[in-house]
Amino acid sequence: MKIKELTTYIEQIAPLSYQESYDNAGLITGNPNDEITGVLITLDTVEEVVEEAIRKKANLIISHHPIIFFGLKKITGKNYVERTIIKAIKNDIAIYAAHTNLDNVIGGVNSKIAEKIGLINTKILSLGNEKLRKIVTFVPSEKAQKVRQAMFDAGAGQIGNYSSCSYNTEGTGTFKAGKNTNAYVGEKGKIHYEKESRIETVYPQALENKVVNALLKSHPYEEVAYDIYNVENIYSKVGAGLTGELSKAINEKDFLLSLKKIFKVDFIKHTKFLAKKIKKVALCGGAGSFLLKNAIASGADVFISGDFKYHEYFDAESKILIADIGHFESEQYTKDIFYDIVRKKITNFACFLSEINTNPIKYL
Repeated sequence: MKIKELTTYIEQIAPLSYQESYDNAGLITGNPNDEITGVLITLDTVEEVVEEAIRKKANLIISHHPIIFFGLKKITGKNYVERTIIKAIKNDIAIYAAHTNLDNVIGGVNSKIAEKIGLINTKILSLGNEKLRKIVTFVPSEKAQKVRQAMFDAGAGQIGNYSSCSYNTEGTGTFKAGKNTNAYVGEKGKIHYEKESRIETVYPQALENKVVNALLKSHPYEEVAYDIYNVENIYSKVGAGLTGELSKAINEKDFLLSLKKIFKVDFIKHTKFLAKKIKKVALCGGAGSFLLKNAIASGADVFISGDFKYHEYFDAESKILIADIGHFESEQYTKDIFYDIVRKKITNFACFLSEINTNPIKYL
């Protein structure tokens, strides 16, 4: 399998268009047409990880954090970023990153954190700007189910937690086949009346090519009639952070102690206890302090994230408990997401979880 086949599959789950403007997700080094010999999965790509890939004969590193965030004017090896890139290129190792695009999707980083905690009824904390589109097509009635299902399989028809959503009406279509046509029904040169179903369904813009291709491939007509409309509805499956609920409310201290165990941390920085039970939880993997106001507005009892600055703790204003478990610690299980994605797509080459602890922060 070529590198581009696997990265394309990843981007169907976490489209690059979902990344934040400052981010640099995607293929960072390497030839997308190279055949994959092995995959090494890591949270961060550093020199030691490239050396690990060399030892394990893996020519593709899949990382959560991009090794390059900003443009490089020179690559002389003067810092760890440049040395990592040089080593990867010299050894024909491709580096791919899925960062905020994986953060911002259901089933991504925040969903994994919620799964580890055991949250239910999860939803996006702060919706993104991904708009929905509507596609309308006209299909011979006896083929309508096949076409509908093809578009659903491509990702259309999702509204909240409901799938396979569409609106259908019956009517009559007309057309006259020209002399150079190969019409599905009707005679050349004669107007034809066909019982047709009008199918309407929505999809996120990032999936447009996939949905349209599915329509064209499944539709029986030589020339497929379809319309695409912009709609103002925001896609509810893309955005920052997540909220969810515990199946049973517990006191604040016991909840933080459970976080320590789940995320293998020696300590948790937190605001003062508010003498109330924890039931609703807001969270954001990595550095999520920018979502504190959203967490408060959601009615959450606690906000779990990392990298809070000193003065940001005051912003809780006794309305919510902040639990700072650390940047690396909150995202450590991202490697499992990548592993499951790769294993679902292909099983005929080695896939490794990196054994290197890339957390740059140590505690005494």
